[in-house]
Amino acid sequence: MSDYIQEVLTAVKNRDTHQAEFIQAVDEVLTSLAPILERHPEYRSARILERMVEPERVLMFRVPWQDDSGNIHVQRGFRVEFSSAIGPYKGGLRFHPSVNLGILKFLGFEQVLKNSLTTLPMGGGKGGSDFDPKGKSDNEVMRFCQSFMTELQRHIGPNTDVPAGDIGVGGREIGYLFGQYKRLRNEFTGVLTGKGLSWGGSLIRPEATGYGTVYFAAEMLGTKGDSLEGKTCLVSGSGNVAQYTVEKINHLGGKAITLSDSGGFIHDPAGFDEEKLAWIMDLKNHRRGRISEYADQFKGSTYTALDKSMGHNPLWTVNADCAFPAATQNEINEQDAKNLMANKVGVVAEGANMPTVAAGVDVFLAAGILYGPGKAANAGGVSVSGLEMSQNSMRLAWSREEVDAKLKGIMQSIHENCYAKAQEYGTPGNYVNGANIAGFLKIADAMLDQGLV
Repeated sequence: MSDYIQEVLTAVKNRDTHQAEFIQAVDEVLTSLAPILERHPEYRSARILERMVEPERVLMFRVPWQDDSGNIHVQRGFRVEFSSAIGPYKGGLRFHPSVNLGILKFLGFEQVLKNSLTTLPMGGGKGGSDFDPKGKSDNEVMRFCQSFMTELQRHIGPNTDVPAGDIGVGGREIGYLFGQYKRLRNEFTGVLTGKGLSWGGSLIRPEATGYGTVYFAAEMLGTKGDSLEGKTCLVSGSGNVAQYTVEKINHLGGKAITLSDSGGFIHDPAGFDEEKLAWIMDLKNHRRGRISEYADQFKGSTYTALDKSMGHNPLWTVNADCAFPAATQNEINEQDAKNLMANKVGVVAEGANMPTVAAGVDVFLAAGILYGPGKAANAGGVSVSGLEMSQNSMRLAWSREEVDAKLKGIMQSIHENCYAKAQEYGTPGNYVNGANIAGFLKIADAMLDQGLV
């Protein structure tokens, strides 16, 4: 690692001591960039790294709301507008009790590089609140969303900052947020993505992150002359990303056998066919139930409750060929990674953002498996968000087949770029380095062109 990189990392750690996830993300990216800085001293002269790790703008605001019993609650709202070097800020909103500034800075920093990889003109940002929509009525969620947007609306716009959904923010929440924006601004614009199909949304947007992750895995396998046909797959999570990861695995001839939520995981050796997947989607999207209910409904399946004292997640000990972590950050620790390698898993494609701790990533890289980091593998979601922005600007809607074809093409381009950059800079097959280098170069060159801003 160069002295310059170490200097920047030390400054970040000293300044943002309590932001563990952000430090983890910055460390992982910057350590990949040493070969670039040796060839391009102009990046150091322009202090590109120091500028890239500091958001352009951080917003934090109070969000008061009233529950159905008339009680008043106060949450924190955030928007981290990280980089607009290649386009308007773009990235999701997360509503979850774990949300804090450090997590959103990590997500925003990753989003900058991810959006750069998509080939679309989008900068990076992230936002959200420590509000928990779980267990809340529709009216309570609406009142919160309206209060949240009342403040956020003054900072966003179709050419400034275009939020989307993330954990805890699905179609219901996007609808309430968009309605309040329209009401306050008196304009119908593509200010949010993930909208309903009848009011500016794009076909394939709900499916895009999961579909894209599987497309990326298929591209990695293709470099070895292999495919997903006949492969047994582990999938974590049971939300939007996990659901459509399972669907696309099925489309490509694989078989997904696990899903999970915060309580534990289900294992169905027969796999989740179309009927079972539809049942899961109804459970999680409409009835908002727990994944444990699946084991009561379908014979031959088992449910294992999560025991945090174990130090590892038994989901990752199930025998399989491929793994798709699609739940949340840092869900795979070093022991989980070792368990996957012990079972001869040959492909890991990340549907979630940074789901593997740094030591776990080292295990994957040392084993030489096909490992697709989240910023590359799960870029399909924001890619179709970018396509939704384009459709909104042109006042038209593309067919499902058109959008899916564009998504597949973008994921192929991302894979090709990551693969080529890893080879060019001396680490063939290392998609972590390839993704970080490819994403960084586009942003860094734009920053040089635009001067000291």
